[in-house]
Amino acid sequence: MSNIVIQLENEAFSRLKTSYSSYEIPAKAPGMVFAAALSDTRISAYRSGKVMFQGSGAVREAEKWQASASGDAPKKSAPLPAGFDRLSVIGSDETGTGDFFGPITVAACFIPADKIDLAIELGCKDSKQLNDTFIRKVAPDIQAAFLHSILVLPMNKYNDATDKKWSQGKIKALLHNQALKHVLRKLGDTKPDAILIDQFAEKSVYYRHLAKQPEIVEEDVYFATKAEGLHVAVAAASILARNAFLEEMDKLSEQAGVTIPKGAGAKVDEVAARIIRKRGAEYLRTITKAHFANTQKALKLSGQ
Repeated sequence: MSNIVIQLENEAFSRLKTSYSSYEIPAKAPGMVFAAALSDTRISAYRSGKVMFQGSGAVREAEKWQASASGDAPKKSAPLPAGFDRLSVIGSDETGTGDFFGPITVAACFIPADKIDLAIELGCKDSKQLNDTFIRKVAPDIQAAFLHSILVLPMNKYNDATDKKWSQGKIKALLHNQALKHVLRKLGDTKPDAILIDQFAEKSVYYRHLAKQPEIVEEDVYFATKAEGLHVAVAAASILARNAFLEEMDKLSEQAGVTIPKGAGAKVDEVAARIIRKRGAEYLRTITKAHFANTQKALKLSGQ
């Protein structure tokens, strides 16, 4: 389980509290002025400006604030152009990052201006607002209607990357960049008005992860949180990413001989323990994000 402490200045400290306000829990420790609990990360902020991130998602969450912590001025994305929601845009999004079982999936999708109404008609909304049944139903139509790229990171490659101390943020940045390159190549001479990435890290941190890549997508790229509400291209990408994740979870359930649950809660620990007893801990590693705290919880439950 990761434990990361960073120091933030007042402005960044205030932004952090606002960002996690919906996850706030009582701050009980001496000197603590704010606390939040995500599904896989506990965040404790102190009067001194120090912020502690604990849990399997600590690296991911701390990374969002590293630019502020280092004293670098965060390189924020430029404001979106006027009328952005009606432009021809490539959107990208990912899912599976907080799930113990299953891969991270990333999708990029191009929606030209003259097909925005079609995308809306097909049901392009943020996948988190839609149930899985609806996502499975509309994803094939979206795939057929629009140029896209869907990437599924195999679990062995994910675990190899985290063994090398790569953060989820770095892994996601590499996948987003790759998916965007794929769509741009499919477009050929057609140039989108913009590219919008559903933001998971400061712009400066995102490009720092890509610094050693031979080809980096940078032109007309914007970053925004809740980007699926800013352009249907991101909403479409979120659906395609979610559908790919669901398909992979179906395959894992069939392979493991048990219905694989989503998330990282107690039910996940119980199923993981059953798999360990049936197939062994090494097999569990092949279908999970091994660095999550769920691994140790499952081993304990299984009696190993």
